[in-house]
Amino acid sequence: MIAFDDEMFDVDAVAAGAWVPGPYGAGDRLGSYNEVSAEKRAASLAMLDTSAPLQTYSLGMVVFNGFPAFSDRCYEQKLVLAGYQPGHDFEGIVRNPQPLGPNCVSYHEEKVLTSYNLASKINGLLHVGLGDLFYDGLRGDDIARSWGIAELDTTTWGAPLLTRGFLLDIVGLEAERGGRVFRAANEKLVLEDNYRVTLEDLLEAIARQGLPAFEAGDALLLRTGWGNLVRSDPERFLAASPGPWLRETRWLASSRPALVATDSWVWGTMDPVITAKNYSACHQELCMRFGIRFGEGFGLEAIAEAGVDRFVFCHNPLSAEGGTSASSPALAIAN
Repeated sequence: MIAFDDEMFDVDAVAAGAWVPGPYGAGDRLGSYNEVSAEKRAASLAMLDTSAPLQTYSLGMVVFNGFPAFSDRCYEQKLVLAGYQPGHDFEGIVRNPQPLGPNCVSYHEEKVLTSYNLASKINGLLHVGLGDLFYDGLRGDDIARSWGIAELDTTTWGAPLLTRGFLLDIVGLEAERGGRVFRAANEKLVLEDNYRVTLEDLLEAIARQGLPAFEAGDALLLRTGWGNLVRSDPERFLAASPGPWLRETRWLASSRPALVATDSWVWGTMDPVITAKNYSACHQELCMRFGIRFGEGFGLEAIAEAGVDRFVFCHNPLSAEGGTSASSPALAIAN
């Protein structure tokens, strides 16, 4: 039985194997993606009225040079060109200033230095562990290679994800209550720094929006508005995060969703009073205890502005051998 509280798990017990095997049995590699069967996909598509117009929405943020990111993660893109000489202030890469062939071909491409764990991404089950212990009892020495992880990389996530998706509009709820929100430079609503998204908030948002009961394999997305600070106030964006803590994460996990996600850069509040300085404890529970992948940095403003809070959620992870997380953006389909 999962207790919906903030009591910190027993670190020593987890290190000794309290969460091994995972909830889907020894040797499992899919985690809660197991919940998305062919029948689940068909039922998810039944949410759509295919006789009426359909809209598609990207759930990805725009990435750019200098995108604010945790630690030494970075996004650095340079233009690579050939076939002509650009202006004097160009600092990209000129591969060849001369056109190619008698037909004088020129071209553009990019050279990019980045992390798959930056901006909009879904974190895999080995993203976070406890010491050298990870999901289903895998050990660091068994999985860590210079080129990436040898188990549970993004190439092993199974079929592309297609499932029911739901948006829980927490910032919209708090604004309606006249509570702790402010407007970013783009005039969009944002929850205050380190706002604790409580279980009561989740339940009230569900009731306010008239959302149906969640089912195993659903994708559950929390809108906090925090992503609106990415360009206008990157330092503030990284210094805090509104979000849930252990009680809410455990409650969401109890319905066995395929994934949970947020528009903040990190899942969970960073309020040290609430976390007691425990670092990413929600991440540990999602990955190791529940086998649930989690998304961060999702772009949720477009669907919120369109009034869409239930949709078909689709995601095809970047097939990167050794990759721990997938930075390919998800999409939503709705009437």
